[in-house]
Amino acid sequence: MLIIPVKEGDSIERALKKYKKKFEKVGTVKELRARQYFEKPSVTRREEVLKAAYKQRMQEEEA
Repeated sequence: MLIIPVKEGDSIERALKKYKKKFEKVGTVKELRARQYFEKPSVTRREEVLKAAYKQRMQEEEA
């Protein structure tokens, strides 16, 4: 459960903005999408390794 402290005088829009940021940071939607179907841990790990290698390659090309 997310708790957003709202100070007196703050607008609802500001509170909603804080809520949206916090909700995104927690990663609820990302987790729900990942749980829609089962993926073997080995496949997940393999994707992580490939993504990390790609990122590293891109960083090396920049430098």
